[in-house]
Amino acid sequence: MSGPAQRLQTSGFARLKCDTCGAEQLFHESNLKKQGVLPMTFANPADYDKVKVDDSVDITGLAQLAPGKPVTVVLQHKDGSSDSITCNHTLSQEQIAWFKAGSALNYVATQAK
Repeated sequence: MSGPAQRLQTSGFARLKCDTCGAEQLFHESNLKKQGVLPMTFANPADYDKVKVDDSVDITGLAQLAPGKPVTVVLQHKDGSSDSITCNHTLSQEQIAWFKAGSALNYVATQAK
């Protein structure tokens, strides 16, 4: 992705995907959630400028992910410095289960067993 939408891959989860973007850029949010992506918006729009294309990203507190609870994202810059930013999400409890399962389809498959 280019522009305000930055695809970030976290170092802690090989299959984890998340998107951070400006609120006006969140398109197809429902589809992202069904695919196991954590769509987030910057709590402070100025934090967008802190994200570098070659950053490593840590998302802290995913085990405690809850509806309406902000997420802390730590940007590890290539020069060794880091920035901690706050992002918001709109996942419901059911969508959090989809996220943790990797997708809605994966979640449904585990429930069918």
